Amino acid sequence: MRELEVVRPGPLALVQDLGRPGWSAVGVGRSGAADRGAYQLANRLLANPEGAAAVEVTLGGFDVAARGGDVWVAVTGAPVELRVGRRVVDPYAAVCVREGERLRLGVPKAGLRSYVAVRGGVDVPPVLGSRSRDVLAAIGPAPLVVGDRLPVGRPPRTYPQVDAVPVPVHDGDVALRVVRGPRDDWVRDADGLVRDRWTVSPHSDRVGMRLEGPPMRPAVPGRQLPSEGAYRGAVQVPPGGEPVVFLADHPVTGGYPVVGVVVDADVDRAAQARPGQSLRFRWI
Repeated sequence: MRELEVVRPGPLALVQDLGRPGWSAVGVGRSGAADRGAYQLANRLLANPEGAAAVEVTLGGFDVAARGGDVWVAVTGAPVELRVGRRVVDPYAAVCVREGERLRLGVPKAGLRSYVAVRGGVDVPPVLGSRSRDVLAAIGPAPLVVGDRLPVGRPPRTYPQVDAVPVPVHDGDVALRVVRGPRDDWVRDADGLVRDRWTVSPHSDRVGMRLEGPPMRPAVPGRQLPSEGAYRGAVQVPPGGEPVVFLADHPVTGGYPVVGVVVDADVDRAAQARPGQSLRFRWI
């Protein structure tokens, strides 16, 4: 059986797919890849079916060895220096890792999360219909550690229609489009969200991207909002006044006002924002 043996996991490496929709009523969110576009592209480069599990690597440093046979891989998301054995190979391309060779990811110069897909998918047991790790609910495969072996599924019968694509740019200011409301009247000046420049906090994670900047003050101090359903991309304002953008592992409900919602097409961009990076919002 073909496997990938984890030699070094880096700061954080998680198995992810498209998540587990349909469980919110029992308190389990969808989860799934934080940058869905990059994850899906990695599978497309290998002709994998939609939803095949891959590895989400945060800030690089991931190192695996092919065991039991050759393995085709593709790495997308935050661009990294990529080595197979002693040779440097291109990210955003289908690459063969021979049996016994090691695939090594460097640290990305820009962006936060890279995706390592394998032809056939990472075939770990699913939990509630998904192989995704939800860090908030602690459901799904545990974060990868040295010595873990990831089974590789049977390769698809189809062959890739593309072998390489352009590498995206993740540096510079992050610009996110946001829809106003539904609780923008719970802060004194909701337009401060788009007027001010924010900085991505080092306390950000897959649950939410925390922002640092001028606090947004409540319109009525002390007023309490009943818990409401939460949504990926929601911009919530906690008591401290600095917004949080909900990401893949957000809670299913929240009790702080949501002053805006990042459009779904831009949430992947938010998932690639690094701590210390500057960020701006724009109403649409």
